[in-house]
Amino acid sequence: MIWPERCLGCRSCEIACAVAHSESKNLFSAIGEKPAPKKRINLEYVPDIETSLPITCRHCKDAPCVSVCPTEALCQDEITSTVTHNSECCVNCWACSTVCPRFISLYKMILVMGCWTSSMNSNHGVINRQVEAGIKCDLCEGRVLPACVEACPTHALTLFETEES
Repeated sequence: MIWPERCLGCRSCEIACAVAHSESKNLFSAIGEKPAPKKRINLEYVPDIETSLPITCRHCKDAPCVSVCPTEALCQDEITSTVTHNSECCVNCWACSTVCPRFISLYKMILVMGCWTSSMNSNHGVINRQVEAGIKCDLCEGRVLPACVEACPTHALTLFETEES
């Protein structure tokens, strides 16, 4: 869950994510790695409301992005609910981002406030246009907590299991 009112915009989540997905898993070594480690979370500052929004995939149960993908570039693990992205099958149609429940409240806020930033023309980094494999949030597979959640000094990012209704 994301608590934007708690976010300081420090980008600790982005750094921790990149380091967690680096070869060395060490900040100082990761800086010099080739290719450079890629973050899977993006911090979006919205100046009109003076707040920062850490944006990443929520791996929703019955993720609508998976069901609308025309090329099956997205798939969801039935046990863990983790949504994965196969960039080789992706045709950049962005159908996934148009149905993502993560952005419904953000889009409503944009409509009400009339604020828009250039990076909001894409799907906010949930599925990146980068060609490299493994660019979508994987909840830091193999860790107890995702690196972004663990690194957030104000607990603006939290992870919890939702109950099936």
